[in-house]
Amino acid sequence: MTQTALPRFLAAALFAASLGSTLAQTVQDNGVVRVKSAYSVDDTLARLKADIATKGIRFFAEIDQSKLAQGAGIALHRSTLLEFGNPPLGTQFITARAEAGLDWPVRLLVTQDDKGDVWAVYTDFNWIAKRHGIANRGEQFKTASGVVASITGAVTGNTAD
Repeated sequence: MTQTALPRFLAAALFAASLGSTLAQTVQDNGVVRVKSAYSVDDTLARLKADIATKGIRFFAEIDQSKLAQGAGIALHRSTLLEFGNPPLGTQFITARAEAGLDWPVRLLVTQDDKGDVWAVYTDFNWIAKRHGIANRGEQFKTASGVVASITGAVTGNTAD
């Protein structure tokens, strides 16, 4: 992360923390967070990637899972996986426990269900901490949670356009 991107990243984390429960999200027992998008799959992807870029977060990959399935002759609703992260933050979890590298970089799935609803789906950072038995990175997990909540907030329709 560049020095000019750091203030934007921290501002996003603070903003996200202030959002609290205003986001339309569901955290499931398995650590999966589902945020309903107010937009089409394509618009959702564009908004998420633009928000990631605006925050100065490194974007690693976009994997169109539905296209891969189609190539294998399998029908699959729209499903695209985004991978992104902030190495100075994410590697804090890996230094606490090497196996936490299974959950970094951050993965955000944009998927469409049978009803046509679009969802941004990711793994809850508190669940990741428990999964890997990491108890000494609370502030970092809180920051990561705030940032991903801010990013997914770009698709709920609750933000100013």
